This record gives sequence, C-alpha cells and structure tokens, in this order.
Amino acid sequence: MKPRHASQPGRAAAPGQAARMLALATIGFALAFWAWALLAPLAPTLRQDLGLSPFQQSLVVAVPVIVGSLGRIPAGALTDRLGARRMLPLVAALTILPVLYVGHLADSLAEVLAGGFFLGLGGTTFAIGVPFVNAWYPPERRGLALGIFGLGTGGTAVAAFTTVQLADAVGRSFPFDLVAVALAVYAVTGRLLLRDQPDRPVTTGSLLARTTVALRMPAAWLLAFLYAVAFGGFVAFSVYLPTYLTTAYDLGRSDASMRTAGFVVLAVVMRPIGGWLSDRLNPVAVLLAAYVVVSALALIASLEPTLLPVGTIVFLGIAAALGAASGAVFALVARLVPIDRVGSVTGVVGAAGGLGGFFPPLVMGTVYGVTDDYTWGYVLLAITGAVAAVCTATAVRRRARPSVSSRVTP
Repeated sequence: MKPRHASQPGRAAAPGQAARMLALATIGFALAFWAWALLAPLAPTLRQDLGLSPFQQSLVVAVPVIVGSLGRIPAGALTDRLGARRMLPLVAALTILPVLYVGHLADSLAEVLAGGFFLGLGGTTFAIGVPFVNAWYPPERRGLALGIFGLGTGGTAVAAFTTVQLADAVGRSFPFDLVAVALAVYAVTGRLLLRDQPDRPVTTGSLLARTTVALRMPAAWLLAFLYAVAFGGFVAFSVYLPTYLTTAYDLGRSDASMRTAGFVVLAVVMRPIGGWLSDRLNPVAVLLAAYVVVSALALIASLEPTLLPVGTIVFLGIAAALGAASGAVFALVARLVPIDRVGSVTGVVGAAGGLGGFFPPLVMGTVYGVTDDYTWGYVLLAITGAVAAVCTATAVRRRARPSVSSRVTP
C-alpha cells in the first residue's frame, strides 16, 4: 500500500493558499462540532421534560460522542483516499438531517437517542481535517497549524454559550434550525473553495487494510491513549459540566452553560498554544507537564471545593492543561507517522479521544446515582492523569526522542 507521490506535501505550498485552506477546514470543523454538541446544554431540560434518571441523562449526551468517535476511523481512512475536498462538505450536508430531526421531531428518550446517534457524524470531521491540514504544511509548522485547526473544537463553546439562551428566547427548535442553515451554507461553500494539496500522497487498498496497518503501528496506540486522556477529558467536561454544576452546586441552567462555555473556550485557546510550544520546545515535555497538572487538580476537585474562587481556578486549570495536551499530541502525530498514513492514524487516535469522552459522563452519572457524590469520579481522573504522565515520561519519550531531535517526519 504505497502512496502515489513521494514528495513531502506542504513544502512548496504558497503560504496564502495554505492559510486559506486551514481557515476553511477550521470553520467546517467548528460548525460540525457545534452540531455535535447541541444536546449537552439541553441535558438538564431534557431530564425534566422526559423524566430521565441521572444515567439516562448521561447517556443522552454520551451517544453522539461515541458515534462521532468510532466514525473517525473510517472517516480518516476515507480522507486518505478521497481527500477532504469531498469529505468535509459531504459530512456537513449529512449532519443537517439529524440536526433537524432532533430539533423538530424527537420528543421521547428513544427518539432523542436515535437523533443523537446520527448527530455523531459531526464529530468525525476531526479525522478529515487533520490529514488535510497536515498535507498543506511542512513538518516544522504542523504543530501550530494543527493547533489552529483544533480551534474548531470551539464549536462546543458556541453550543454551550447559545443553545439554552436561544431556546429560551426564540424557541426550542431555533438553535437546531440555525445550525442546519450554517451547515448547508458550508457544504456548498466548501465544495466550491476547498482544494486538496496537489502532491498529497494518495493511498490505495481497502479501508480495512489501511485501518489494519494503522492499528499495527505501536506509535498509534501510544498516541491513542494520550489523546483519550487529553481530548477525552475535554469532551467529557464539555458535555457533562452543565449537569455537574447544576447538581453539585445548584446553579441555574443558563449559569451552568456559561461557565461550561468558559471552560471550553480556555481549552480551545490552549490547543494551538500546546502545538506552538511543541514546535519550539518538546512535545513530550508539554504533555508531561499537562498530565501532572490534570492529576493534581482532579484530586482537589474530588474534595468539591467552593466554586468561588477555588473551584473555578481548579476547573480552568484543568481546561488549560487538557487543551495544551491535545495540541501536543497531534504535534507528535505529525512527527511519528508517515505522511500517507496520517489520515488512518488520525482516525484511530481521534476515535480514542472521543471514546475517552464517552465513558466519564456515564461513570459520573453512575457514581452520583449510587453514592450521591462525585468524589470517586475525580479520583479516577487523577489516577488516569498520573498513568498518562508516567507513560509520557517513559515509552513516549523513548519513541519520540529521535523524531523530535531531527525534526523530520519518518
């Protein structure tokens, strides 16, 4: 399974054209993530309207996460073959249907879960955009470029900031209608303006064969674990924090949504900073520091401190660390993975990140339902962060050292 082109994509690309492609990809990613995160801010409302248990409420916000995560594996492999010019507009167009279904027709738990299942399509765009951006930039600039692309995760912040407010002010279906229109405009615009890098390697072979090759790479498994902790933690907080704040601190829906949006914004802003630091320093050092911070702050959060000021500082610190780690992981992807396999490996790594965000809300909901307390959920996060730090300091450091020092992609 060899690429058709042996040249290094991104080296001869005009900076202006590369920047335009990065901007278009980031916008599409943000819109898709906006759609992907529409249910989370409404979870407290759905719990009241549908009489959901804590576990059912967690399931509503977790289903789009797992579908969007697992869907990244075929999406990344298909992008290696078909290119993002086809894939991004197609996924944007297909996501319109579940957005409208959830906004207008879903009025039972089963229907909401079915709509959330297909909303997961929006989460697959990450695995489409990473190989696209990676091909447009040379190795020494990919950390920052991929970090900027990662700003598209801010679509979850847009959902957190606007969904409840728009639903209360205009009507429950209005946020969904707005997102559907935005996706339709992007689907058309992206098809007209997106261009794949002319020399990008185009892989051959079946989807299964390419995915199997990616899964056989030891680096893919290490990166998948690190991203499951970093991005998975971000996703878990972004979808479950409204529920946690309303339950643990008795905040109103709007207040909880706004605080969650602040968490998401900080994590999103820190993502390109993590990539930039990795370009200039060492991605292993960035990851190690981030996971140590997450572990320490999770222990403090397990004590359920007062929200002001200690709790706020703790949650914002976790947001900053998770965002920086997410950017650093993909700075490593750009160095450890051959260019023609970035899409396939990104699908695997991205799926792991999403899966990392799927289980914590279910765990938190179950723990709270059994113990009426969230302590053990945060203790588990602290342990996971510590394991990630040890893995980074040992196995990842040994594998990354030659690539980081030579600054080339194998």
